[in-house]
Amino acid sequence: MKRREFLKTGAALGLTASLPSIASANDEKVRRFRVEYYFNIKYDEPVYPARLWNPLPYNAPYQKIKFLRFGGNYNDYDINNKNEYNANTFYAEWEKSAMPKILTMEMEIETKDRSVPLELIKEASKKNLPYPKEVLKYLKPTAHIPTNGLVKEVAELITKGKKDRFQKVKAIYLWCTAHTFRNPKVVGCGKGEVGKMMQEQKQPTAEYIYKNGWFGGKCTDLSSLFTALTRAAGIPAREVFGIRLGKSHFDKALGKSDSKGFANITTWQHCRAEYYIPGAGWIPTDPADVTKLELVEKYSYDNPKVQKLVKKYLHSWEMNWVGFNHARDFVLYPKPVQYPLNMFGYPYAEVNDDVLNYYVPKSFEYKITSQELF
Repeated sequence: MKRREFLKTGAALGLTASLPSIASANDEKVRRFRVEYYFNIKYDEPVYPARLWNPLPYNAPYQKIKFLRFGGNYNDYDINNKNEYNANTFYAEWEKSAMPKILTMEMEIETKDRSVPLELIKEASKKNLPYPKEVLKYLKPTAHIPTNGLVKEVAELITKGKKDRFQKVKAIYLWCTAHTFRNPKVVGCGKGEVGKMMQEQKQPTAEYIYKNGWFGGKCTDLSSLFTALTRAAGIPAREVFGIRLGKSHFDKALGKSDSKGFANITTWQHCRAEYYIPGAGWIPTDPADVTKLELVEKYSYDNPKVQKLVKKYLHSWEMNWVGFNHARDFVLYPKPVQYPLNMFGYPYAEVNDDVLNYYVPKSFEYKITSQELF
């Protein structure tokens, strides 16, 4: 069966779906990407059922889903956000059979670079306004991002003497970018186990970690470290799970494509972070990409280009990336056999009570590609 036939079938049966849109907030340059998913879920038995949950992007002023089409030979499907974090989810299930388990998805995504002006953040922070009720959950710990013990003690040392919220965030961000490195041996984006990361330091004491801490990992690890410390300092923060879509205009280390704008993005999942200042809203940041630039380009932390990115990513994102959700340690819908789920940046699938390894797309099996249209 050809992919086009799936798409035609999906449209004919009314399976074409569109997510709600939000108007863009500014007149910055728009980029549009066509993203295609192909799933052919594999298992080591000839006859098996399967269940799949795939994260879908959210709409925001800086990223907009123009359309979503899908098709396949699944027996049932659902698009929902019925979970604690309202994470958009495409769910499909296949009954037990020897048939291949096929799902295709196609979407077009428009993005604009996202930045909150520093002067706006500073003025808002000075007012020390109360937090709205809906952001208070991002002050609380989860299983992977504790906010007490060593995390709390280190956050207090980093922010010592600082009363202003933004100055506290800035101190934590600069400390994180100076005390972390990208470890290419970590599988996928890492697990973001901040408590374990603290205990694995050479001397797990607050004074030692504050002065000499050296944390290796990938984007989920390093964004989670920033998130945990920021929450421990009393400021709402959260990870943002998503995927790179194509070429970076800052440096090829942060995203690339071929001469026609095409990229195989199957393994390009990337976790960023946000913090909240009342009056300025959620503010984008990305301490992990600083370490990726250092590793790929073999730059030291004081290299001028690294320092340029440090300043840039305190309050902005380059949008050659799209965000999926902010979910940590939560339960998907419909409820899987295995739960809670650490994070939802990758496709997640189960066969009976076995979880397929989403870090190995070739055995799972799935492929994701992106074509930049303009």
